[in-house]
Amino acid sequence: MADALQTKTFEHPVRVYYEDTDTGGIVYYANYLKFAERARTEMLRSLGIENSTLLNEQRVAFAVKECSADYIKPAVLDDALNVVTTVENVGGASMRLIQDIFRGQERLVAITVRLACMNIDTGQPCRLPHEVRTVMGQLNNENK
Repeated sequence: MADALQTKTFEHPVRVYYEDTDTGGIVYYANYLKFAERARTEMLRSLGIENSTLLNEQRVAFAVKECSADYIKPAVLDDALNVVTTVENVGGASMRLIQDIFRGQERLVAITVRLACMNIDTGQPCRLPHEVRTVMGQLNNENK
């Protein structure tokens, strides 16, 4: 967590497997969203927050409210990728993240995602849990 707090980013490595590609060996576009989801989950875990605990104990989950992706260059079979996540904004019930996917120094995909916190029993939006808001606030890019 110290590294993430210092740099205000979280990095997560991903390897491109055959199952991630189309028949031409190029990553299928929707799989970049899966890579980004895994990186968000691992970022939270590295900060001491597990989705399963939020779900089971606090009855909250994160739902994607908005998402945009700019597909700049394709990744291919066996590429070693790095998903770099930056917290752009933390609000009362949502947060906006920037997730760039790199192959080495080359940016392949730029994703912006807004996550809304929701009560899983009612399906209604709710405030971010205090511990999530606190740690994500420390990573908030606006607080550099």
